[in-house]
Amino acid sequence: MFKRAPLHLATSLLLATSTWQAQATEGGISSWPMGIELYGMGILPPPGTYGQLFVGNYLADSLRDNSGDKAADIDLRVTTLVPRFVWVTEQKVFGGDLGFHALLPLNDMRLNVKGGPHDHKRGIGDAHLGPVIGFHPTDKLHIATGVDFVLPTASEYDKDDLINLGNHYYTVQGVLAMTYLDPAGLNADVRLMYDYNFENKATDYQSGRELHADYTLGWGLGNGWVLGVGGHAYQQVSDDKCSAGDCAAAALVEASDGNRGRSFSIGPAVQYSSKQGWMFSAKWQDESGVRNRAEGQTYWFKFTTPL
Repeated sequence: MFKRAPLHLATSLLLATSTWQAQATEGGISSWPMGIELYGMGILPPPGTYGQLFVGNYLADSLRDNSGDKAADIDLRVTTLVPRFVWVTEQKVFGGDLGFHALLPLNDMRLNVKGGPHDHKRGIGDAHLGPVIGFHPTDKLHIATGVDFVLPTASEYDKDDLINLGNHYYTVQGVLAMTYLDPAGLNADVRLMYDYNFENKATDYQSGRELHADYTLGWGLGNGWVLGVGGHAYQQVSDDKCSAGDCAAAALVEASDGNRGRSFSIGPAVQYSSKQGWMFSAKWQDESGVRNRAEGQTYWFKFTTPL
């Protein structure tokens, strides 16, 4: 279970007639870095304390409009380090194990618009935390559900900047994750998420509600290794809104059909689980079918160990 650990891809650039317009971080960003989760995403481990480290690198060279056409040539690079701590208690809730998690991303972001402006920022992103309940119906089937909260803790925010380290608004995310794990057979995971975004008080802008999922599918080799594929599917299910009557983004949101985002990614994924209890996984994913967002490729690495 993870919260949009940090890829705050602040690339809300829209092409209006022949003029570039930068809208802070609203358009084209989510509180969750799509596809960050890998194998075992529905498994809450036994009671104890665990540490995880995610390392991600996102590269994008284009921004897609509401029709999927290229709206801009860009050079976007986002590198993120995400330490995450998980505490699983002895407490039972509805027959499941109660746990809590928290993470704080460290982001390095660079954006260059071809023939236009550029920006670079480095620092703390938005914190993610929340409770989770884990169930183990069988020795191979595992389920985890919870609510995550994204807090606007980024080290700096300026609505007039091209990129920002955080979104500057709160997000509540409902989560349901499931894992089927066979060390010498089929491995399948999905993490379903529904996001409600509150208004950004600095811009009077409210991003729409979002439905998305991370997934992996692989085959266990019986020696700790799992090989397969993984990625994400994303669909924004309600329009962006701008509450102030003089909101500069209102006309652009309406013209782009609510600025609803969409994307899908897939790529190879691998995991190794040691007999000592630590795990390492890696994934590369390529995006397609993108609407109102940047389109690119992501590398994810994940390391988990008991503390």
